[in-house]
Amino acid sequence: MKKTGVLLINLGTPNSPSVWHVGSYLFEFLNDPRVIDIPKLLRWLLVNILIVPFRMFSSAKEYKKLWTKDGSPLLFHSQELQKKVQAELGESYQVHLAMRYNKPSIKKVLSKMEKEQYDEIIILPLYPQYASSSSGTAIEEVMRSISKWWVIPNIKIISEFFENDGYLESIKAQANEFDLKDYDHILISFHGLPLRHVKKAHTNDTNCATNKCTQQINSSNRYCYQANAYQTARLIAEKLNLTEDQYSICFQSRLDDKWLKPFTDKEVISQAKSGRKKILVFSPAFVSDCLETTIEIGDGFEELFIANGGEKLDLVPSLNAHTRWVKAVKDIVINA
Repeated sequence: MKKTGVLLINLGTPNSPSVWHVGSYLFEFLNDPRVIDIPKLLRWLLVNILIVPFRMFSSAKEYKKLWTKDGSPLLFHSQELQKKVQAELGESYQVHLAMRYNKPSIKKVLSKMEKEQYDEIIILPLYPQYASSSSGTAIEEVMRSISKWWVIPNIKIISEFFENDGYLESIKAQANEFDLKDYDHILISFHGLPLRHVKKAHTNDTNCATNKCTQQINSSNRYCYQANAYQTARLIAEKLNLTEDQYSICFQSRLDDKWLKPFTDKEVISQAKSGRKKILVFSPAFVSDCLETTIEIGDGFEELFIANGGEKLDLVPSLNAHTRWVKAVKDIVINA
């Protein structure tokens, strides 16, 4: 019988919300050249001397708010997803889980997978929209390890799945827990990205404007994060029967003004000041609840909304290990 290995990859999380563990995680994450794409020496100085020694303290405080009795939501939701997908796929597949940063590491998990002598391995980074700093770095790390194997089986890599109907139906299933008519407006918020990252996704001196990235998906912008995000939002709106005036697209977690716009925090303030009292936020770039969803949106943006005249901001949970999402992942793997 054919043996197929499946590797699910998520971002990663500190071992604990302690300053030391958060600092260690940030060191690994921010030293990735696909995350901060500047010359190596400059990146090392910026990350190791200026950013992490200061940011680790504030980030640790945020992680303490996120942490539960079961630990990091991103990790335990990913582990639950792995177990449920394994049960759905059956014994002809073996489902593994790795994190791009921290534990369980891609290198160690693949070392175990090498010994299983699979006929085929399917790599699924859990990022619906492609970005070099998420999907790209996960795939690169996988290739770095597998390239050293003596025997390399068939490898299938799923770089993005933002148009997958199962993924979209999973978001719809989570949205069904809310009465959309109760909200004055809906925000579809994606993780932000530096503009220079977006520009690198285009070749032959083209850009998002010439490739119509905010309007459509085509052969020239298939792997542009902005194009992926806008198409995702349109497809979600279609699933939920939303008209264009009922929702807005925005980008969160920015570090400076040279990131994708509009910024979610600015949009939240604008919604409040325009007189809207209750808004609902989706975060379709994240399949697992984490710091950027639960704390940044669920806590921080709600406080921001209320401080500027709003009354209630609700966050649609990430897909986590929702039954519909488990089925979607199973189908993505089988159809790979």
